[in-house]
Amino acid sequence: QVQLVESGGGLVQAGGSLRLSCAASGRTSRDIAMGWFRQAPGKERECVAAISWSGDTKYYGNSVKGRFTIATDNFKDTVYLQMSSLKPEDTGIYYCAVGGVLSTTPARYNYWGQGTQVTVSS
Repeated sequence: QVQLVESGGGLVQAGGSLRLSCAASGRTSRDIAMGWFRQAPGKERECVAAISWSGDTKYYGNSVKGRFTIATDNFKDTVYLQMSSLKPEDTGIYYCAVGGVLSTTPARYNYWGQGTQVTVSS
């Protein structure tokens, strides 16, 4: 059973930066992908970034390209999401998830963290 613990959310002004962390435990060799998803009130959960644990393959949503960076630290079994030039529309609950295939589809991920709130004020 994989357990994920997110941290790093908070309140920031537009243009600011935050770094989210997701520490994984219990991950197996089959759990090869990590995704960061966000969900705003009244909206569907969307994938903002995803990465293979090897770090070879990365995906970014169009709305965050050039502003967010996803990276892994395999020694710490942790994935980071560095968010810069934040906008009010980046506000939402951010979840990390682990799955067996790199995908932007939430259903392809088997394990989820509890979520961390990110609020960007204008």
